[in-house]
Amino acid sequence: MQTNKVPTSRSRRRSTRRLSGIVVGVLAMALALPGVANAAPVTVIPGLPPVEIPVIPGLPTPPAPSTPKAPEPPSSSTTPEKPAGPAIPNVKTPTGYIALADDNTHTITWWKNGEVVKTMPISMGSDKHPTPNGVYYTKEKYRDMYMDSSTYGVPVDSAEGYRTYVEYATRMSWDGIFIHAAPWSVAQQGNSNVSHGCINVTTEFGKWVYDNVPRGTPIVVRNTIGGQFQGD
Repeated sequence: MQTNKVPTSRSRRRSTRRLSGIVVGVLAMALALPGVANAAPVTVIPGLPPVEIPVIPGLPTPPAPSTPKAPEPPSSSTTPEKPAGPAIPNVKTPTGYIALADDNTHTITWWKNGEVVKTMPISMGSDKHPTPNGVYYTKEKYRDMYMDSSTYGVPVDSAEGYRTYVEYATRMSWDGIFIHAAPWSVAQQGNSNVSHGCINVTTEFGKWVYDNVPRGTPIVVRNTIGGQFQGD
């Protein structure tokens, strides 16, 4: 029959002295090699204070403790994509400028040396007087002028006649189509067509065209119901 012996205080003291001897021996070995010892992690022995054990060449070095990184939450912000603009028309330009007047969007876009420099809301010819599609070239400019329907055969005093003062008018065709300032149609510009065939823009944009766009610049008109431009 076996019995479990309860350790006496004397045996406990012997175990403590033995453990202390082991620690002292390790420390003595480390102190014997001061030129090659490097700092090492603190070693904790139960029942004794923490002891820093130097690294001894030739002995394996315990890996450094690593702290796991918390996963980063997924980003909730998204960068909106820049809406794509119209493609530059494939036409030659002697001036570096090209324009596209698109009736689908009621805008005219201007490029200079391949880069967009201006986009303007416009109002072109109404269903009764649509602006023909095609390639126009800017011609003479007028700081201000009177537009007169009698110049293309419609009497001023008729139901479709007019004589209107305009500013910053740049001629696009010899048969009377201009791009010009039209402050009376600002509400329609970008939305609908109300002109007699011209391209209406604000006074600010009409001045920009007048000041910047050289003679001979191509203006491409697309997506109107006006057929095909055949003039000059």
